[in-house]
Amino acid sequence: MPPAGRKKPKKVSPGYLERAALFYLERYSSSAENLRRVLDRKVRRSIQQHGEPATEIAAGWIAELIARLQRNGLLNDRTYAEGRVRRLYADGKSLGRIRQTLAAKGVLKPDIEAALERLQVEADGPISDLPAAAAYARKRGLGPYRTDPEQRRTMRQKDMGALARRGFSQNVAAKILNAESASALEEVLNEQD
Repeated sequence: MPPAGRKKPKKVSPGYLERAALFYLERYSSSAENLRRVLDRKVRRSIQQHGEPATEIAAGWIAELIARLQRNGLLNDRTYAEGRVRRLYADGKSLGRIRQTLAAKGVLKPDIEAALERLQVEADGPISDLPAAAAYARKRGLGPYRTDPEQRRTMRQKDMGALARRGFSQNVAAKILNAESASALEEVLNEQD
């Protein structure tokens, strides 16, 4: 029985899986592996409710569907990775965390590295964690973005921890937190360009 609030799963067929995949891709960008996982969950829920088809048969349907979507250009891991890298970097994620996030979505290492190279080309030079860390600090009001100097001093360790949990090295976090002011940090970032 489905959990409270969840609709009873429909019986899986190749047509149903295709409609579900297209609906998902209309709403979200996805890697091939992530879409496979989404469709696998639908199959498992359907099998629990209806009993058939066999898991192997459904896996074949999913594999065929994903191959067809890739041939038609509706599913492209390289394009997905490029978009996600841009977004995650702008959101203040470290390069290491970006790699982890994409790997968790099933994107292969060559596609991840190609996407990071593309970001570097778009940035017109080498990319580093410093601008992403500054974006995160700005968004969260950490370090030089705190208005009260006393609070800035007392919250330094917490700010350092927040940057570390985000995947930034101690060196990068120290550069952010040691900046005298937000404008001084912006000057440092502009010098790097």
